[in-house]
Amino acid sequence: MKSITVFCGSSSGNDSNYELSAFAAGQHLAAENITVIYGGAQIGLMGKVAEGALQNKGEVIGVIPHFLSGKEILHEGLTELIQVDTMHERKTIMAEKSDGFIALPGGFGTFEELFEILTWAQLGLHQKPIGILNIDGFYDDLLEMIQKMVDKGFLKTINQDMLLKSGSIADLVTQMRSYKAPDVPKWIKSDET
Repeated sequence: MKSITVFCGSSSGNDSNYELSAFAAGQHLAAENITVIYGGAQIGLMGKVAEGALQNKGEVIGVIPHFLSGKEILHEGLTELIQVDTMHERKTIMAEKSDGFIALPGGFGTFEELFEILTWAQLGLHQKPIGILNIDGFYDDLLEMIQKMVDKGFLKTINQDMLLKSGSIADLVTQMRSYKAPDVPKWIKSDET
């Protein structure tokens, strides 16, 4: 695994442990010689992930739409900064350059990116590992909701299992390195899983 896209907040949240964990995640990815691909900002958890990797001599690629350059305050110290025209172009480039995806805490944008990349995997558009770094149980309610989707017949267990999860970045990267995507199409009969 040479590169991982990190989805996370352009805000820092209201608990300093989010920033500390985001910085540590960037440090760990750099220590594993994994290039960090992310949204290109120097603020919020996004900035902390980038700084953690850069301070540990890692490579960091930022992908940011022109219209957000002023709003998100783009990071000028990256290994590479790619400016694009649209959010769709941003996500496409991130997906193409990445060998896997990790979501840290964030808001609507983080959730949208996570669910889009999960949907692409479910549809067989890629077979890359996807994980959440569940810092201080941030994603516990979401994981409960995903279980409810399974319980109510809207999601198959085999697709639920595509989402890796851990509170430890080291453990999550280990899981991602050994991940094997299911080769079962989304539209099998429900009694076959």
